[in-house]
Amino acid sequence: MPETVYRPNIRYEIGFFRTIALMAANVVHARHFVWQMFKRNFLASYKKSLLGLAWLIFAPLVGVASWLFLKWAGVLKPGAIEGEMPYAVYVLLGSSMWGLFMGFYNASAETLQAGREFIMQVNYPRETVMFAQTAQHVANFIVAFALNLILLAVFGIAPSWKIVLLPLVVLPMLLFGSGIGLVISMFSVVSNDFKRMADILLALAMWLVPIVYSSTIDVPWLRTVNDWNPLTHLVCSARDIVLYGRLYDPAGFAWASALAIVVYLFAGRLFFLAEDKIVERNI
Repeated sequence: MPETVYRPNIRYEIGFFRTIALMAANVVHARHFVWQMFKRNFLASYKKSLLGLAWLIFAPLVGVASWLFLKWAGVLKPGAIEGEMPYAVYVLLGSSMWGLFMGFYNASAETLQAGREFIMQVNYPRETVMFAQTAQHVANFIVAFALNLILLAVFGIAPSWKIVLLPLVVLPMLLFGSGIGLVISMFSVVSNDFKRMADILLALAMWLVPIVYSSTIDVPWLRTVNDWNPLTHLVCSARDIVLYGRLYDPAGFAWASALAIVVYLFAGRLFFLAEDKIVERNI
């Protein structure tokens, strides 16, 4: 049997890049555990529910209906949508991509809390919980994304063939959301206020991304914020690769992706070094 040697501060002896490699190896080694957690959590989400998976379709439709009402009432003036794209399609696809980002964030932010029941019973790498929850959110997104494609067909709009590149375009969004979530998960062990505050700030951040309005909106300061907001380039690029077959802003997507990689590597290293102490406090 292989032997595992534990020493004080042993994790500090492991280099930065080896940390990421070791975390990836832990997930691969525990892939069966990840699969079982994914099945349990995914099925448990819809038990004792009359609508079941229909909630994944019903909730986005209600959200789009509310934006359509505000636009019809004149309260919301989204500006001109590129290519005369129907507003319902534009906002549904944009909000779906934002929901995907929030799913990545929540999967990481709830990593330690979701695994509390196992901490006293099983010695397992905590990052596996994050991957199991991320898989659950991706599965939910796939179901909801099918609604987007159906709506495109209803309006007679054919998605670009470059939709096959969507997983690559979404990858930086996964890294950015997961990185932020890992940091929040560590601080949430000390106080739940950090998670609540982060949730509020991210809810407000949605208004700083051209999702329910276009990038041509007649508010100069808001357009400037959009240009410097990394979430604008990540979320809107995922939407535009489906609708228009291009990135929202290639240069902006490049620097936002680089930032996402840095954030994820930093958060992964910080989580790896502080994991044991955090788990002790969580118990």
